[in-house]
Amino acid sequence: MRGEILSYDTTAGAGLISGDDGVRYGFSAAGLQSPAVPAPGVRVDFVPEDGEATQILILAGGPSTVGVAGGYASSTDTTVAGFDWQKLFLSFEGRIRRSHFWIGWLILLGVGVVAGWLPIIGGLISLALIWPNLAITVKRLHDMGKTGWLAAIPWGAAIVFMTIGFVMVMGAAIAGGMGPDYYEDNPAALFAMMSPGIGAFVLAGLIPLAFLLWIGLVEGDKGDNRFGPNPKGE
Repeated sequence: MRGEILSYDTTAGAGLISGDDGVRYGFSAAGLQSPAVPAPGVRVDFVPEDGEATQILILAGGPSTVGVAGGYASSTDTTVAGFDWQKLFLSFEGRIRRSHFWIGWLILLGVGVVAGWLPIIGGLISLALIWPNLAITVKRLHDMGKTGWLAAIPWGAAIVFMTIGFVMVMGAAIAGGMGPDYYEDNPAALFAMMSPGIGAFVLAGLIPLAFLLWIGLVEGDKGDNRFGPNPKGE
């Protein structure tokens, strides 16, 4: 029988195939008859046995040249060892597992730290990082069966509470009636001026952190959901 690979986890050595008969079959690396690494979208020929795919042969001429027996990856291919980096960072479709989310998040964090040391171009890089950060967040929410629009929560909360904190600090400064020189030479007065907005500034940081831990630690839906197949092949 022939079908198409839906997902494959190189770490677990397991994946999922959609057969041409409309049935989905799990498979393991032991069932592969080719040394090539399978990737989503690749056509295969296999033998179904009790709901599992065995004797899997990767066919040439599939949507992706990765994993094609005897073939070479094209110059535009972005899949490395079964990991599609372009889809991870640029696409808002489908689902990703927790480990892939953290890999992507750490890479973006590292790039962001380096960008912070670069004048001018670093700011442009930081702006460009908004898209991939949203992409991995939305797909992680999809894996949990949640709408990707929830990704707006940490961004919105940070903006709202930062604004509230700034307004409270400015209000305290105006009420104090003192100039900037007074606060520079008087740390206690500076702290008193800042204290009304400290709670808002703390919330501006804690809410995004709590959201990050939520989407990064909570397990995704078992099996398929409305956003696609389980990325673990379960």
